[in-house]
Amino acid sequence: MKKPVTAKTSSATQAGIASPSKLIDGRIKELGDWRGEMLARIRGLIREADPDVVEEWKWRGVPVWEHDGIICTGETYKAVVKLTFAKGAALADPAGLFNSSLDGNVRRAIDIREGDKVNEKALKALIRAAVELNASKKKVSKRSG
Repeated sequence: MKKPVTAKTSSATQAGIASPSKLIDGRIKELGDWRGEMLARIRGLIREADPDVVEEWKWRGVPVWEHDGIICTGETYKAVVKLTFAKGAALADPAGLFNSSLDGNVRRAIDIREGDKVNEKALKALIRAAVELNASKKKVSKRSG
């Protein structure tokens, strides 16, 4: 049995605004084209890679997946679905998925265009690596604090 995705109870949720997961559902439906289908597919892969992922909705409408910190965001633009990994520069990327934001010191992104094939196995490995990195940073900060 699949474990359900948890959603933090934010002040917005407490104020009667939809949960982050419902807002992401809405964005996928609202897009109504290949971008919505791709965002839904990516979301499913994230959930498979990390059953304990927490979905958030930040910065006025950006789906965010967290586990001990931000794993990645799922932005949608006219020509791409962009997965931005918060600490992507610190992650090994043997399959070469990162193809955007390569010059920064912290983030890395994957731009997915219509018709692109997604290397699901490599993407899930990248997600798990991001979760492990977040968990290791959390343990370090607990020890030092």
